Amino acid sequence: MSLVTVEKKNHILLIGLNRPEKMNAMNREMYHQIAAAYYQLENDPELRVGLMHAEGDHFTSGLQLDDWAGVFANGKGIEPGEGELDPFHITGQGLSKPVVFAAQGICFTCGVEMMLNSDVRVAAKGTRFAQLEVKRGIFACGGATIRLQREIGWGNAQRYLLTGDEWNAEQAYQWGLIQELVEPGEQFAVALEIAEKIAKAAPLGVQGSLKSSKIAVSEGQEVAKQRLFPDLQPVMASDDVKEGIQSFLERREAVFKGK
Repeated sequence: MSLVTVEKKNHILLIGLNRPEKMNAMNREMYHQIAAAYYQLENDPELRVGLMHAEGDHFTSGLQLDDWAGVFANGKGIEPGEGELDPFHITGQGLSKPVVFAAQGICFTCGVEMMLNSDVRVAAKGTRFAQLEVKRGIFACGGATIRLQREIGWGNAQRYLLTGDEWNAEQAYQWGLIQELVEPGEQFAVALEIAEKIAKAAPLGVQGSLKSSKIAVSEGQEVAKQRLFPDLQPVMASDDVKEGIQSFLERREAVFKGK
């Protein structure tokens, strides 16, 4: 049985962790299957958005450390293979398409770090989050030390990165770390609804919005300002812009083709 389920639903790629008997603990094989799914999302022109979710009661208990110890000691870290794209984006190319994230149960270490590399997050009430690495003799190496303080502030981030303590979905919602707090069992349906709205929007517009936002975060606002209109120019020449205007004049829902 595959450790990761991958299903195309119209323009959405559903990526599901599928090791519930092990609380979806991530071994190296699971990582590479997720990385292959991310590559598919990035390179399939029919796909516009990804939805990351998990089977069972929990999103993930974290990395299976006994399977990863040798990788962490190599000085280079986690490396995706050919036809793969790092779902943590600490190495190689990042996604140009958005990912919606749905969590439940426990979402530890690598689960938090994949969430931090997603764009819209949904969690069931009572979901528990943690970066446990300092309790295991290491430190977070999937992007939490790079991104968590940006999301929840320096003090909040260090409070949990340095102790390995848990926080819950209600706290995450207050911080803005997740955007939707839902009843248990509803996280996938709500995440899918958001993904479907993204998939119906103009793909070039969505990707342009995401690209501009990422430039502002990674390279600074001044660089993002300089790139704004040059990046907008080819979008303005697309058929989707014409469809957007025409659908507005005709008072109908637009049908975008990403061209």
